[in-house]
Amino acid sequence: MLGGIRVFTDMENWAEIRRRVLVDGQSKRSVCREFDIHWDTLRKILNHPEPAGYRRAGPRPKPKLEPFLPVIHQILKDDGKAPRKQRHTARRIFERLRDEHGYGGKLTIVKQAVAAWRRSRAEVFIPLTHRPGEAQVDFGQAEVMLDGQATTVALFVMTLPYSDTLFLCAFPRECTEAFLEGHVRAFAFFGGVPRRISYDNSKIAVARVTGSRDRTLTDAFLRLKSHHLFESHFCLVRRPNEKGHVETLIGYARRNFLVPVPTVHGGLEPLNAGLEVRCRDELPRQVRGHPTTKGERLDEERSRLLPLPTETFVAARVEKPLADSLSLVRFDTNDYSVPTAYAHHHVTAVGTVDTVRFVVGDCVVATHRRCWGREQVFYDPIHYLALLERKPGALDFAAPLVGWELPVCFGVLRRRLEAELGGPGTRQYIKVLRLLEGAALKELTRAVQRALELGTADADAVRLILEHRRETPVGLFSLDGRPHLKLVSVPAPDLSAYGGLRAGVAP
Repeated sequence: MLGGIRVFTDMENWAEIRRRVLVDGQSKRSVCREFDIHWDTLRKILNHPEPAGYRRAGPRPKPKLEPFLPVIHQILKDDGKAPRKQRHTARRIFERLRDEHGYGGKLTIVKQAVAAWRRSRAEVFIPLTHRPGEAQVDFGQAEVMLDGQATTVALFVMTLPYSDTLFLCAFPRECTEAFLEGHVRAFAFFGGVPRRISYDNSKIAVARVTGSRDRTLTDAFLRLKSHHLFESHFCLVRRPNEKGHVETLIGYARRNFLVPVPTVHGGLEPLNAGLEVRCRDELPRQVRGHPTTKGERLDEERSRLLPLPTETFVAARVEKPLADSLSLVRFDTNDYSVPTAYAHHHVTAVGTVDTVRFVVGDCVVATHRRCWGREQVFYDPIHYLALLERKPGALDFAAPLVGWELPVCFGVLRRRLEAELGGPGTRQYIKVLRLLEGAALKELTRAVQRALELGTADADAVRLILEHRRETPVGLFSLDGRPHLKLVSVPAPDLSAYGGLRAGVAP
């Protein structure tokens, strides 16, 4: 009963009562008696085609909690300044009310008050329109089994919100090289460069935040912009909702492309090839709210993209470190060797996702495969041969040569040289190894084998054999394909003077 009137919500009886009174003309008094309802209830039934439902005139009073509501609200306000992972839960607020303020109510009503306060403060966003030719970029993370080990990889994701197209690829780590390489691959996948790209405030692109929308950009990002000519847009600090499309598709891609956890061997490129196929498989899907597919909208959007640059962009991080006394250069916590001639010199390190190259002037002096581990050392034995020629006593103890597997003929050559020449034979052997500075190992191996067959073990002999094998014999000259030379007439030479010399007659 509500105010003496029974709440009547049985729809079947509601409809029957209305039919009997309004159609059949049954008296209201008899209907009230038959259905055991109040006169006012009958009036409401006749005035409304369906029950209005229960409506409370005001919120239910909470006499036990109301004195403590200001305390709860103050705790929640103070949480806005606390670290995100160290904020109050509803249970913790209940415990503090009970222990510090003498609250005698239950936990459930405190949970309801906390939820109501948070709902009233939750931010509401304005839906944004997405124009053709605009993109959003972000990084996410995922787990993969890489060469038998569980590994966390960085997912570079670029989306075109207008066509709902996405591209993603995996990198060992979120860094400058991965950021730049991801752009290059995404532009190639889309078939053009977006005119405007939205980012968060990653340190890879932003050196310093100087205002609400003002940014000082890194040299690497400026190089990327200058090469591809797109406009950049950065979200407000801690406002990732401005690029909510890519935020949503990161989760979508992780759930749909990387479940179950993929197993890959030999690096991440096999995984990236599969991810690109999955991105292409999305193109035939229809865009929600539109009659066309993603692929059709992408074809339409390509007319708004900038053309791909004709010059190749090198997606690399560039630094200028110093080579130390061991001819090692540190790049991204790892040490790589360079020729000993460049020890104590500054070199230019160019690191991509695959390689690290070291440049002096306009010459590449060393190239190494990129290592994504930490504090590792990588030697190229050839870099140290020039120094070993001056210090041959270190040949058997040189760390760069540990594990350097050479063909058997090199060991035979060394033993023969040292047996014939003694100490100088070691230096002769190192001279032979130095030929690798300009020759492939297979070429030098054949030359050493030939020298041993001829019974000579001299370094100069090996060099001559190597050079001789490289010489290309001159073929006979032919006029075929040179019709203009057929018109040239060359008179026969006068050989009479030569004939006189042969006969012993003075000219």
